[in-house]
Amino acid sequence: MKKQIPVVKNTDYDVTIEDLSYQGLGVAKIDNFPIFIENALPGEEVKIKVIKTKSSFAFGKVVAFKTTSPNRVELVDKAYTQTGIATLQHLAYPAQLEFKQHQVAMDFHKLGLDVEVEPTLGMDDPTHYRNKAQVPVRLINGRLETGFYRKHSHDLVPIEDFYIQDKEIDKAIIVVRDLLRTFHVAPYDEVHHKGVVRNIMVRRGYYSHQMMIVLVTRAKKIPHAEEIVAGILAKLPEVKSVIQNVNSAKTNALMGPVNNVLAGADVITDTLLGLNFAISATSFYQVNPVQTEKLYQLAIDKAELKKDDVVVDAYCGIGTISLAVAQHVKKVYGVEIVDQAVEDAKHNAKLNNIRNVDFVAAKAEEQMAKWQSDGLKPDVVFVDPPRKGLDSTLIDSVAEMNPKKVVYVSCNPATLARDVQLFAEKGYQVNQPIQPVDQFPQTIHVESVTVLERTTD
Repeated sequence: MKKQIPVVKNTDYDVTIEDLSYQGLGVAKIDNFPIFIENALPGEEVKIKVIKTKSSFAFGKVVAFKTTSPNRVELVDKAYTQTGIATLQHLAYPAQLEFKQHQVAMDFHKLGLDVEVEPTLGMDDPTHYRNKAQVPVRLINGRLETGFYRKHSHDLVPIEDFYIQDKEIDKAIIVVRDLLRTFHVAPYDEVHHKGVVRNIMVRRGYYSHQMMIVLVTRAKKIPHAEEIVAGILAKLPEVKSVIQNVNSAKTNALMGPVNNVLAGADVITDTLLGLNFAISATSFYQVNPVQTEKLYQLAIDKAELKKDDVVVDAYCGIGTISLAVAQHVKKVYGVEIVDQAVEDAKHNAKLNNIRNVDFVAAKAEEQMAKWQSDGLKPDVVFVDPPRKGLDSTLIDSVAEMNPKKVVYVSCNPATLARDVQLFAEKGYQVNQPIQPVDQFPQTIHVESVTVLERTTD
């Protein structure tokens, strides 16, 4: 027998918003049955229409506001909500920071972990902060367009001002788009796997102002490539690198394995915490340089490093944390699964004349186990994993290495809390407040720095 639920699809209801979900959706309840509603804030009384029902929850949309929250601000553009570019644009920035602090605290509370969470470190200007864009190129109503996909779809919403990206990057995308239109370059057709240009990627150094343009193509050749490149260089004097990335597979992966330099160098450079970094088309480099400097400096300060310390940096990427740390310690060992990132890290060490670092290309959990079996005894371990968090075998290896401290830079508070619980079983505790950092203003995402200290010898 089908479970009876207290709401009916396409029916209107009067509700009061009780909470914000971790996805930034307003939460209302009818007979204790949760309904998730876009563009709705706690305390607001709204008329909603139920648009989708499941056995244990439903989704609704606002039909009319009866009362509005004092934390509500006017939408800049509804497209930013539709696409997920700025899911929190309707929430005043101080309230966004509180929301993120609350999210971190709640993920620990759910696991029964008693920790203190500091107020989120925000930005003076929480817009136009991204130093990288990667936008699809598609045919809309017979015209080549750039923009972003509507949430949970591959329907392109044409956008020119992306709100959270560097304004110069937005301008560059328009320049490239218009050149592709001028020379009648066919945009990618996802359904039939035809067309030439799939995506445009733009990187811009925050301090250097060097710009890289990457044309991600299905085809190996770009019609009128020379004229297009000449147009890019003429209209965008900051451009130091134009690259074609060939992604001929029928896949959702954004980039392919082949990069061809069409003009300039194969990298651009920028500085972070006073160090120089070469950034390639495929490099992982934090997208918010202002907040990254706060995040990494915080991690270094909280580690309380000493000159004779040996440090391991798991998930070292192109060496940003490793090289910043190396200035304060005796030796740093870094591991990263992406071969190109490790090559970039080694290059960046030479670029900065830093010799007390060793970088290895391997799975972090496997390399940590190898180092542990080889007898490596670090004083501090830094981890900066992807959203899925740490593999339990890596936590085992770290515990066997027995460092005094583990400094955990997290982009997902749920997996952070899970991993802290696993570390607690190995004799490591959080003895100081967790510090959230707003790396992605206007979105639901938050980074944080947590220090775990060994409680047993």
